[in-house]
Amino acid sequence: MAMIFVGGSCDIVDLPDPVIERICTIVTNEHGVYIGDAPGADVEVQSLLAGYKYEHVGVFHSGKAPRNNIGDWAAYHIPPPDGVTGFAAQAEKDREMARKADFGLMIWDGASPGTCLNIFRLAMIGSPCVVYDVSQGRARTIYDIADWRDMLGYADADAARTIISRMTPDEAEMFERCPPRR
Repeated sequence: MAMIFVGGSCDIVDLPDPVIERICTIVTNEHGVYIGDAPGADVEVQSLLAGYKYEHVGVFHSGKAPRNNIGDWAAYHIPPPDGVTGFAAQAEKDREMARKADFGLMIWDGASPGTCLNIFRLAMIGSPCVVYDVSQGRARTIYDIADWRDMLGYADADAARTIISRMTPDEAEMFERCPPRR
């Protein structure tokens, strides 16, 4: 069974039809799903999967209990490093989902740093990720860091700077080693 890391921006509260179709395909093919517990896209995907009564789901969380686990699925606690809060507290669980996944499906708003970094983490290890960019109304598959850099070129300049500033030193080094395709 292939494992798919599904995630997206917290500001997304309605899943586009192409995303719903892809999730239906995941269910039909009985792939496993790793998903976070955040509001927004995570909750919307969890609601859809719960509506299908789908069982092959693992919810990753950094708090003592998941903020959202609509299907009462297996929960995986990935605690943040000591003293880490906010965005960085969620990043460790996201890194773990990326490490475990064979593929990704990300619903991106063209600005969310967390979603964009999850796509980057999948690209770093060579796990293909279908990205549905709601701001562009299109899907594309990211296979490697060069693809990711091309995708980042469509992001707002402030968003791109924020995304890069949130990288770990290892992620930043990998980013710097892979030049743009142009």
